[in-house]
Amino acid sequence: MLLARALRAAAALRPAPRRLLSSSSSSSFPRAFLPPPGAAPTQARSLWQLGGGGWRSALLRPRRGSAGGVSCGCGGLHTEGDKAFAQFLTDEIKEEKKIQKHKSLPKVSGGWELEVHGTEARLVRKIAGEKITVTFNINNSIPPSAEEETQEEQKPDEQEPELTSTPNFVVEVIKDDTKQTLVLDCHYPEDEVGDEGEEESDIFTIREVSFQPTGESDWKDTNYTLNTDSLDWALYDHLMDFLADRGVDNTFADELIELSTALEHQEYIKFLEDLKSFVKCQ
Repeated sequence: MLLARALRAAAALRPAPRRLLSSSSSSSFPRAFLPPPGAAPTQARSLWQLGGGGWRSALLRPRRGSAGGVSCGCGGLHTEGDKAFAQFLTDEIKEEKKIQKHKSLPKVSGGWELEVHGTEARLVRKIAGEKITVTFNINNSIPPSAEEETQEEQKPDEQEPELTSTPNFVVEVIKDDTKQTLVLDCHYPEDEVGDEGEEESDIFTIREVSFQPTGESDWKDTNYTLNTDSLDWALYDHLMDFLADRGVDNTFADELIELSTALEHQEYIKFLEDLKSFVKCQ
């Protein structure tokens, strides 16, 4: 009994634990936006690069008391931080439009017809009783920078490398007299894109090959899928020649990168405009 009372008295005298982070520290920022410890820097959008230290500091660490604002009648909250954010987005949209290379999407040579549905694009070509369809999605299509430099190594007047979209793409070959579609899953290896050392090397590779029922939107996982990692090189070369005969070659792959990059930049600007409208509640 005396021991229990003594323990309770000691606990009452123990000082309360101090908060490790204040309310204005980075703990208020969502964990999803914080880089993991030791992570290498990746190629960043100009959203962070062109804003400058002052803007970024104001965005990531808003002043205390900035939550107080006046509603515009929509019932939503408007703060001084929102005004600064909207102004930053206005400037950023202007900068992105200045560096936009293509105001309209570039065409792919060879008689390909383009269909775009949001972030997904489809190229269709018909030749001699066959229909060839190439589908890709621009989401997560920009790889991290291959040559990462620290701030000390990078020169002040050195320009940031251009962002290039290299999406995975799926080629479907449909013959008029068959009920099966040959599906080839292709991608751009990071060590091959932009490498001018070997003109004869392919800038894209085939990763998987399978047959799927023609006309069905959902592919069946029960159908056999051939992974090319362990494939005989002679068979692999014939598959690449099969695609080249149908217009899917290095020239096509280069033009697809240009198309995908233009589409990705177009969607990025649209995202900034939507984000600005959302913040301003327009």
